[in-house]
Amino acid sequence: MLKNTFVSDMRVGQALLVGLGGFIGSIARFKMSGAILHRSEAWNFPLSTFAVNVLGCLVIGVLAALVEHHDFFSPATRLFLFTGVLGGFTTFSAFAYEGAFLIRRGLFSVATIYAFLSVLIGLLAVWAGMKLVGLFGLHHH
Repeated sequence: MLKNTFVSDMRVGQALLVGLGGFIGSIARFKMSGAILHRSEAWNFPLSTFAVNVLGCLVIGVLAALVEHHDFFSPATRLFLFTGVLGGFTTFSAFAYEGAFLIRRGLFSVATIYAFLSVLIGLLAVWAGMKLVGLFGLHHH
């Protein structure tokens, strides 16, 4: 019984770390996106999302290198930063990191398929979701 309580407490602690990091990352995304959007509103390019995604990719690259080459962060800190903060900021950084990891392992065809399918299926899923709302008459014009 004590072991189950410890494991349960550990999972709650991990969930709280992810949640706190996600809160911080989401607020950072909100603030950064808002600041950029107000300066680029007339553009026909989603600069705020693009900038958040690129910054998230840069940060995950730096943090991953620190972990890989210097074992820089504890598992709890990695969970907080990677899954929490960066997950709240942008999941695109995780997508890019996983693709880069596949390339570094020499799995070029897998990386290409992963990137292609992620983008294509992601776009199709958004389109399908929007169509579903239309089918059920839930959209307003």
